[in-house]
Formats: sequence, C-alpha cells, structure tokens
Amino acid sequence: MKYLLDTPVFIWWLNNSPDLSSPARKMISNPENSIFVSHASYWEIATKVSVGHLVFPIASIDAELERNGFELLPIKTTHIIQAAGLPLLHQDSFDRMLIAQAQIENLNLITVDQRIQKYELSWVW
Repeated sequence: MKYLLDTPVFIWWLNNSPDLSSPARKMISNPENSIFVSHASYWEIATKVSVGHLVFPIASIDAELERNGFELLPIKTTHIIQAAGLPLLHQDSFDRMLIAQAQIENLNLITVDQRIQKYELSWVW
C-alpha cells in the first residue's frame, strides 16, 4: 500500500509520540508499504517554526526521510489545480494540498483530522 502522512502524523512519528495511533504506527513501520511526505508538510513545518508555534530541526528533514525510508512527494501543477477545485470544507491550505495530492496520486492519507476525512479520498487513522 501507498500512504501519505499528514504533517502532524509525520512529526508524531519522528518524535515517537503516543498521539500516533497504533494502527497508523503499524502501517508506517510495515516495510511493504510506501510512505510519502509532501513538500507541503515541509512548508507547513517551516511556517510553524518561523512563527514560533513549533520547535523542529528543519534542516534534518531530508535525513529523517532517508533514515525512515520515506519518499518525498513534490508539489506538481496537477496537485495545485486539484487543490483549487476542492470544496471549501477545510480552510487550511496545507491540508488541502495533501488532500489533492492523495487524490491525484492515489495515496491513502494517514490523518487524525476529521475535517480532512470529509473529502472524497482514501484516509486511515
């Protein structure tokens, strides 16, 4: 299976947080699964760090992706167009991009966010 991590899920994974559900942890740790992290998550983390809402070593993200065997999902023009056409059920532009990417790339989005779960996409928690 192929999974895209919502930004909080990615952070919880890296911090071994108890906030990450057991089923999500099993999916992420299963070597048969492909795990993706979006450029949108990089951007969201950098934004939260810059305004003081998060302490996170931004420069270490590439190394963490490699160490965990995760794949980087770049933002493509088709993702932007898809995000622009989404219904306004969720106002967070980072989450809207993750939704669009999951839809376009046929990825299961691992998220706890109930607003994301209102969209037509495959999600798990």
